[in-house]
Amino acid sequence: MKAIVYEKYGSPDVLELKEIEKPAITDNEVLIKVHATTVSSMDWRFRNGKFPARIMSGIIKPKLNILGVDLAGEVEAVGKDVKLFKKGDQVYGGARMGCYAEYVAMSESAVITGKPANMTYKEAAAVPFGATNALVFLRDAGNIQSGQKVLINGASGSLGTFAVQLAKCFGAEVTGVCSTSNLNLVRSLGADRVIDYTKEDFTKKGQTYDIIFDAVGKNSFSNCKSSLNQKGIYITTETISLVLIYILWTSMIGSKKAKSMLPKPSTKDLIFLKELIEAGKVRSVIDRCYPLEQIAEAHRYAEKGHVKGKVVITL
Repeated sequence: MKAIVYEKYGSPDVLELKEIEKPAITDNEVLIKVHATTVSSMDWRFRNGKFPARIMSGIIKPKLNILGVDLAGEVEAVGKDVKLFKKGDQVYGGARMGCYAEYVAMSESAVITGKPANMTYKEAAAVPFGATNALVFLRDAGNIQSGQKVLINGASGSLGTFAVQLAKCFGAEVTGVCSTSNLNLVRSLGADRVIDYTKEDFTKKGQTYDIIFDAVGKNSFSNCKSSLNQKGIYITTETISLVLIYILWTSMIGSKKAKSMLPKPSTKDLIFLKELIEAGKVRSVIDRCYPLEQIAEAHRYAEKGHVKGKVVITL
């Protein structure tokens, strides 16, 4: 089968298209024929090997040689003990590396479930990593409640596009922060207000929020603190040392809190998202699609940091 393999850290040029052996499955595994995957921030960060990716992936060289954490595809075969899936089922999910390949073997207990009926494979592949992370950050770190005022910084990105929609599903009043070219997109996702960061600084507008979700990790608690209501929560995707200090400090003193976490997606969350998608309340946003053979170009584009929603890879 075809797969994208990388043997060392570096630029997108380290990604090589190779023929490798098709994976065999055990009794409790399913073999999935991958129709679409994506370029997530985890993929290009693991590929370039910058801290803290090497802590998880290998200090000298990558331990897992095939990237890709999102997938949408069709069940090709099932092990004899598998109860949840059958050959021909259309599925989506991920949460583990290895999806940059024509076939993936996964446990039936992995984070996979039936694909939303109203989505194509490309649209479905764009959901798992971004949507489950956005859900966990807002629901678990932010304890989001109906009627709260929520600001999403980076509202047009992979996490941000889902965060805007999910915050609306939870009944929040949503303000999205993005660039000029993305204002209409963020409005179309349900944002009540949008702020163009190239023209205005939301921290200097005098507005306050119950939750500020920095979905791109480009702000700071100290900068956003005055824009939080009493008992307000600042959530960031970053886990660098300074952020951890803020999190520890605010947990002990003050009513305004800084929070972050390493989201752990679950099949239950994926099913919850599927229900929202099929109800027409959540959709994926796709910026560009590339064939598997153009994976290096896709990584170069995604790594620039200006992607609207998701970059999708088709097989």
